[in-house]
Amino acid sequence: MNDEELLRYSRHILLDEIGIEGQSRIASAKVLVVGAGGLGCPSALYLASAGVGTIYIADDDEVDLTNLQRQVLHTTARVGMAKVESAKTHLNELNPCSTVVPIAHRLEGEELEQLVAKVDVVLDCCDNFKTRHAVNRACVKFGKPLVSGAAIRLDGQLAVFELNNPQAPCYHCLFPEGDDVSEVRCATMGVFAPLTGVIGTLQASEALKILAGFGQPMYSTLQIYDSRSCEFTKMKIRKDPKCTVCNA
Repeated sequence: MNDEELLRYSRHILLDEIGIEGQSRIASAKVLVVGAGGLGCPSALYLASAGVGTIYIADDDEVDLTNLQRQVLHTTARVGMAKVESAKTHLNELNPCSTVVPIAHRLEGEELEQLVAKVDVVLDCCDNFKTRHAVNRACVKFGKPLVSGAAIRLDGQLAVFELNNPQAPCYHCLFPEGDDVSEVRCATMGVFAPLTGVIGTLQASEALKILAGFGQPMYSTLQIYDSRSCEFTKMKIRKDPKCTVCNA
């Protein structure tokens, strides 16, 4: 790190848990953020401000006026712009030391697998089960840590999957694909704006702990947040011995 970077990240470096070595690991890391909406925005903000070396951010949507209530990377002036381009603009202004790679289409198939294979951590910040399961399968295949978040109405969820550990559960163990789970969208159900910030920020926190190698990442745990009462509830996630993804 040069003098400017040492100054920029000095408050991290002062922490015994991070220091120069941990910050250097963050600076050399590659992270994939799937979704540039309510969760992806705060996640990417803190990843970039913390100095993650390369941030791939994928979303096929454009900025809409209704997004601005909670999607803090975007602005009124950028309504109609691709979300990933809007995100890149903001993140570059925040920290030019981080390289932001925008992907303005839905990640699928071989392209998704190739990208997951070359990053260090994946953040699932999307809003549909099809993409969540595709991301999980790719992370299982390549043994990449997966930090999954969700927020709807006044309730949030956070789960971290240690997918380089064959004894650990995956997202499919928690929410099996094909179950009768109805999609719920903010457009029809609503969402409390700060809720997305709480969950997205926690996703960034867990990712940075994994990258820097300190603390105890919330592996194999589902954390549920009720913003009405500001209460967190933790539940252990068990590996499903019949899981068709991580036991295949």
